[in-house]
Amino acid sequence: MKIALVHDWLVSLSGAERVLLELHKMFPEAPVYTLFENKKFTSQYFPDAEIRPSFLQKILGIIRNFKYLFFLMPTAIESFDLSDFDVVISSSAIFSKGLVLKPKTRHICYCYSPTRQVWDLHSVNNANHPIVYSLSQHFLRIWDRQASDRVDEFVAISEHVRERIKKYYRKNAKVIYPPVAINSYITNHISKNYKKSSELIHDTGYMNYYLIVSRLYPNKNIDIAVEAFNKLNLPLLIIGAGPERKNLESRIQNLELIRMLGFLPDEELPHYYQNCKAFIMPQEEDFGITPIEAMSFGKPVLALRKGGATETILEGQTGEFFDDPIPEALADGVRRLNENYQSYNSEIIKSQAQKFSVEKFQKQILDLI
Repeated sequence: MKIALVHDWLVSLSGAERVLLELHKMFPEAPVYTLFENKKFTSQYFPDAEIRPSFLQKILGIIRNFKYLFFLMPTAIESFDLSDFDVVISSSAIFSKGLVLKPKTRHICYCYSPTRQVWDLHSVNNANHPIVYSLSQHFLRIWDRQASDRVDEFVAISEHVRERIKKYYRKNAKVIYPPVAINSYITNHISKNYKKSSELIHDTGYMNYYLIVSRLYPNKNIDIAVEAFNKLNLPLLIIGAGPERKNLESRIQNLELIRMLGFLPDEELPHYYQNCKAFIMPQEEDFGITPIEAMSFGKPVLALRKGGATETILEGQTGEFFDDPIPEALADGVRRLNENYQSYNSEIIKSQAQKFSVEKFQKQILDLI
């Protein structure tokens, strides 16, 4: 059986690229088709993969300017010739679902979300853009809906996404949760990176700190966590990079209590997970890998009661929820978490994380194929 993998683009490491990495490990001989790639990134994370980019790769400055070239991407994804393959697995957040394949080729779409920019975020995006942008969104929405009809089988990353696939694409989907690296973090990385991370923690007195690991974008709601911890006067470490960093830094009242560490590679994260008091997720995620990583270390999670978190966190057992994305609600959630802290059982929390293991993901994908 000849298998090909398709991914929107390969420029940085996020949850979708982590899933693609696992798919590549499962099917190392399968070529990876993508709209365009950052060769520095792919040489680091996909060194042995056969990457086949579209004609967009030839456009000078595509990595920096791809946001202005969305109108070319439907044509680019449709241009791939995959007639030699029996099964194609598209790893799709936006365009990869739009492949045009021969009738004999089975198309399985592992869908992270129906395209947010043209569906549930449509009104937000159009509010501050000219009419030309709104028209382009309209035509992209038409293409996206038609492209969904080309998929033979949708696989959703959560029940939350499955419901949205049903709503926007009128398609049924099977749920296979993304793989979360659990035991490998502990066995392969903690001892190697103990010194560097532990020096920061011990030197600053961060032995009861709360932890956030997230990209720093407005929709991640990190600002409400900063405001809440300003009022609570509790220690918070924020790991991650993004355009909101300067804005967030300007909101911090006590730099000794709230610290932003910027981007850290995966191998440096385990000790921060292992030594935090609890993990904070103030944003809505379609699934949410980082809280499960924290739970794999037996740490409770406080999360916004929306999206994938409602499927992965057991209220009162592995963490708590807060209902509104405002500082006051998050602060109240921290207080409740602290009040219940002695009732959390680290082994129960770890066992919940095991439900989202790499091994389970691999088995479900193989069973599907």
